[in-house]
Amino acid sequence: MHLLTTTRDALLAPLQSVAGIVEKRHTLPILSNVLIEKHGDQLTLLATDIEIQIRTTTAGDLGGDDASLTVGARKLQDILRALPEAAPINLTLDDKRLTVKAGKSRFSLQTLPAADYPRMNLPDGDNARFSVSQKVFKRQLAQVSYAMAQQDIRYYLNGLLLIAGGNELRMVATDGHRLAYAASTIESGLSRTEVILPRKTVLELSRQLADTDEMLEVVLAGNQAVFRFGPIELVTKLIDGKFPDYERVIPQNHPRMITFDRAPLLASLSRVAILTSDKFRGVRLVLQDGVLRIVSSNNEQEEAQEEIEVDYHDQALDIGFNVTYLLDVLNNVGTDQIEWRFNDGNSSALLTVPGNEHFKYVVMPMRI
Repeated sequence: MHLLTTTRDALLAPLQSVAGIVEKRHTLPILSNVLIEKHGDQLTLLATDIEIQIRTTTAGDLGGDDASLTVGARKLQDILRALPEAAPINLTLDDKRLTVKAGKSRFSLQTLPAADYPRMNLPDGDNARFSVSQKVFKRQLAQVSYAMAQQDIRYYLNGLLLIAGGNELRMVATDGHRLAYAASTIESGLSRTEVILPRKTVLELSRQLADTDEMLEVVLAGNQAVFRFGPIELVTKLIDGKFPDYERVIPQNHPRMITFDRAPLLASLSRVAILTSDKFRGVRLVLQDGVLRIVSSNNEQEEAQEEIEVDYHDQALDIGFNVTYLLDVLNNVGTDQIEWRFNDGNSSALLTVPGNEHFKYVVMPMRI
């Protein structure tokens, strides 16, 4: 049965937009597959790992018969990537095998029935929903997502808190050692709605969203969230848990403040980080009249030191931090300057953006 005729790029692009969530090894073999549905000149591709589902629909002059099937997502993607750009491609389906032909190349792939493919039900009814530009949402994710925990036993930290309410959208992430907070303005009449997005969902949205003014529609319903943008619909389960009270963590009255140019500070910390110990990644910030010294050492008795002139004329301060936590925020905040507020050597530091209440980063000190 002739399924469709198209070009390599016309099939590879939608496949790449759904195949990113497919796990390499699965207890259910069908979850390694992508669901392909063709109806007339409309082609729908869907992938899921049970927790997240991504669907994309494209239209074009495809020819062929209507059909539904599932086939190995990674294998099909690797085959298409290896073919010449813009190469014409024929897909045929015979006796549960999908044949991909391009020029003199021919590949025969095993399929599994589309009816056996698990799907997540979409929430219906009167749900909380709002729209925001893809660019704003993507930038906000970038400002906080690096602070998510990775495999913490406190499972609710392995995700990102999203709060929509009134005309504000807030995002918060913490791993217990640092916390990132970012807010933006949205047009919605929502009452306050809080959800925790799983880490994998956050990373997938960061990868997929475009840096454009095109809109992203967000629907929050029960234990699910739906994100619609361009031809893509992403459905995700939410993390069921109580996120920490982030407002209590953010210091209010730190007495000492320095304004840094972000790029030179980032460069100095990157150089000093080379000689930190692999396990603890600690650097000392020694603040004295008019100068900040950044110092690191490791188990081999090697040392690094950088000096930055600063507008500081308060009492001396010696405080240690995990340098990774400082590099993360400086790489992602996206501004030319950053304000650094201190209390003493045992208190958390607060990093903010001059004249901007919409970004806050709290980092705990470490003993060095």
